[in-house]
Parts: sequence; structure tokens; C-alpha cells
Amino acid sequence: MLDKFDYKKEYKDLYMPKTKPSIIEVPEMIFIMVDGKGNPNACEEYKNAMEVLYGLSYSIKMSKMNGTQPKGYFEYVVPPLEGLWWVEDDNFDGINITDKDKFCWTSMIRQPEFVTIEVFETVKQVLLKKKPQLDFSTTRLSIYKEGLCAQIMHIGPYDDEPATIKVMEEFIENEGYINDISTARLHHEIYLGDPRKTKPEKLKTVIRHPIRKNM
Repeated sequence: MLDKFDYKKEYKDLYMPKTKPSIIEVPEMIFIMVDGKGNPNACEEYKNAMEVLYGLSYSIKMSKMNGTQPKGYFEYVVPPLEGLWWVEDDNFDGINITDKDKFCWTSMIRQPEFVTIEVFETVKQVLLKKKPQLDFSTTRLSIYKEGLCAQIMHIGPYDDEPATIKVMEEFIENEGYINDISTARLHHEIYLGDPRKTKPEKLKTVIRHPIRKNM
């Protein structure tokens, strides 16, 4: 039996950086995205986003079971959950946040290249019939390209990320770049561990910031 295509293993530069910062050119990718606001630990919006993202992603993956798999389908492992984070009226860098209720976020999961807008809309309607209580109003299929970024692997609780980010920010400056976070280029996290099953001190999170040359 052929091995399932695993994006984390095939693109280790994107998903498995070291605990020392590095620079990477992030290519164009396809994502299902859901936008929302509020504390991810408490708000219903974030809970809804998780149900929508995983519901759609696994419906596409398992479409082979009922013979509705899209053209070009191949066996694969669903990629990890990712998140873009910001605060209104502020270029949030992942360091200075005291009130998580002010968070704005885009939660997203990468999709294989065979997932077209037609595939997305079809699966969305199927999931909506199964779970009519879900809110799909901010759900979309998007092509996202980050471009030049710095990234680092953070190991430990999410609340301890600022110390890791400060290490990365120092690296960015020393390498002749500056942070390019804006309303268009955002603080980015990729979650490689499940907080429900993993001890906080063992959680792995890729932290990625957009950069540009310091001219």
C-alpha cells in the first residue's frame, strides 16, 4: 500500500524548523480559512471555526469512501491547523497582548492542490446538511502566499511564546532584515501538537513573521 502524502514530512522547511531562527521564502498554498474574533480559549466563534475547518478538511480527505473524490485525488494526511493573529488598530507581533478577548484571527488548514472552489462548495453543502448549526459565513477557500519570512520552532506553552519571538526578532535584525508585519502580512502560528493530548511543556508551534530587507 502506498504511503499517504504527508505535507509535514515532504516540506520540512515549512513545518519543522529548528529552535534556532531561520529565513524562508514561503510559496503559494491553498487553504480553507475561517475568520473570527475573541479569546480562542473561551469564545464560541473559535469553537465553530474548528468544527468547520476539520469537518470540511476530513470530508474532502474521506470523499474516496463514497466515490466522490475529486479529479486528481491522492492519499494524504490532513495538514496541521494554522492561525493568523492580529489586534484591530495595532500591528500585533505576538509579544504584547494582555487581553485575549481583543484577538482577531484567521484559522486555516492547508488543502491539496486538487481542491478547487467547486470541490469546496460541494463539500460545504454536504457538511451544512449534516451540521446545520454551523456558521459558514466567514469560511472561504483562498490562495495565500506569505513570501519572505523568518520562522522558529517554539516548544512549550502558548503563553510562553513571547520569549521565543524575541529571539527571532533579534535574529531578524542581526541578519539585516526588519519585521514587515502589517494589515496584509500577519503574525502566523502552525500548531503541531494537540493541546488536548499533549502536555503544555511539550507543545510544538511554528512561529512565522514576514520580513523585508532593511534598506
